[in-house]
Amino acid sequence: METAAMVWTAAVAAVGLIYWFVWVMGAAEVKGKRAVDLKMGSITRDKVEDKYRQYWSFFRRPKETAEASSENVPVFVDTFYNLVTDIYEWGWGQSFHFSPSIPGRSHRDATRLHEERVVDLVGARPGHRVLDVGCGVGGPMRAIAARSGAHVVGITINEYQVGRARAHNKKSGLDALCEVVCGNFLEMPFPDSSFDGAYSIEATCHAPRLEDVYAEIFRVLKPGALYVSYEWVTTALYRADDPDHVETIHGIERGDALPGLRAHDEIASIARKVGFEVLDERDLARPPAGPWWTRLKMGRIAYWRNHILVSVLTLLRIAPKGVVEVHEMLYETARHLTRGGETGIFTPMDMILCRKPPFAAGHQESSSS
Repeated sequence: METAAMVWTAAVAAVGLIYWFVWVMGAAEVKGKRAVDLKMGSITRDKVEDKYRQYWSFFRRPKETAEASSENVPVFVDTFYNLVTDIYEWGWGQSFHFSPSIPGRSHRDATRLHEERVVDLVGARPGHRVLDVGCGVGGPMRAIAARSGAHVVGITINEYQVGRARAHNKKSGLDALCEVVCGNFLEMPFPDSSFDGAYSIEATCHAPRLEDVYAEIFRVLKPGALYVSYEWVTTALYRADDPDHVETIHGIERGDALPGLRAHDEIASIARKVGFEVLDERDLARPPAGPWWTRLKMGRIAYWRNHILVSVLTLLRIAPKGVVEVHEMLYETARHLTRGGETGIFTPMDMILCRKPPFAAGHQESSSS
């Protein structure tokens, strides 16, 4: 009788533990995804491992690869987001970016405030049509639309993210204000001078040439409209002759589908080259802002929990083969990002505020040179 009671107790405890791991701790920050729902985007289950290997091979030496075959970068960025979107939603939430930590405030609050800053910077208001360049699954879009009342149009290269963003928009009751389009931000399917404002949050870093995406944004903005971007860049502290610095930056590039990080002092000149007036530029990560990498460091215990979980789900064939490798890649990338933040050689929020001149044409000749 005692043995039976012990077995029964152990069984109940095991079921409770599995439920906690999968349904409670396995959900996204805003209940967007559960571990049992990891699909790897539009990649079929039998192709996930192959696609991961192809991605890793392409971005093993990011700058050299991008320079040799820049036309293939969008394809592999699309592959990257097929591989990571569900994991990002599950473990991070619906906003795929960083934000400065704020004492006494949750990560969710800090993220929302970081996004809502865009509303004031571009002057978004009801009646405006605002472009979100690289919208992901639409976390920032919904925050900005809700705060401003503007109609926000997001573009993402990944078809799977389009479906996720539309589902979230509908669920949040913001589908009337939020529109999502699948497309390449290097060749956007919008007419000239069709937006009252634009923003990009940690997205244009995927462009092989920043001037190409900036030129497209310039083209679709109305004269006098404002554009703000939060850019991933190396800071003035980065030293190209320091092996540790180089490895940290290469680690960030490899694990985030980046064809080479740009230096902080390049951004404004590129914006001016395509015709923008630069109104402001500053690193939003500098003090008194709290460290943006805190959340990554706090996630180490969660990593091991999640690693065990995805390993078990893969073993049980609930999750596709290859998920464990993708999860390990993201953890290793988080280590490099943390190191970049702690040493101060990298920032994901170098903010640049630009304006299309009031009497500007839709496109500058210099942008295509």
